[in-house]
Amino acid sequence: MRSIFCIVAFFLGGPLFISSYARPAQERQEHEHGTSHHPAPHANQGRIPPAPQHHSGGQEFRRDEERRDNGEVDHTPHVNHDHWYGHDAPNDGRYRIAHPVERGRFEHFGPSYRYNVVRIDRDAHRFWLNGGFFFQIAPWDWDFAASWCWDCGDNFVVYDDPDHPGWYLVYNAETGTYVHAQYMGG
Repeated sequence: MRSIFCIVAFFLGGPLFISSYARPAQERQEHEHGTSHHPAPHANQGRIPPAPQHHSGGQEFRRDEERRDNGEVDHTPHVNHDHWYGHDAPNDGRYRIAHPVERGRFEHFGPSYRYNVVRIDRDAHRFWLNGGFFFQIAPWDWDFAASWCWDCGDNFVVYDDPDHPGWYLVYNAETGTYVHAQYMGG
């Protein structure tokens, strides 16, 4: 009788044990490749925005800031209704890099890639994405990112900055804000 019970328990419990063992490995593999399931974004009317457009670098450039219905102006770099607000001028000297791809190019960018931050070094303004890629946030943008919930599962999208060679725009899908960051390697 005992042997029958063991056989039945093996055939009934074995698949449950195996499936519970395989699921985390599958989720880990999806997470490492940036394809894990992310919650729906809260910002930008619940959509991940398309890539920002390139601005011509003339003297007539004016930083695009959103005017609210109540007359206030939102000066933060953010996306609303798929429009990128608060982007700096293409000829802004802070973004000049002597060797823009010295550490390589980050190839997995754009609205089809969503990431979680797996590590943050707030003092150095650096963060690591799943897959081992890490970035350093521009010092002048850190105040916009300091309050982000870096370690609570917010999801991020990295965009190639069309106006500043060697820079990327890191978009927080929960807050709708973005910051400039340099790719440091992976």
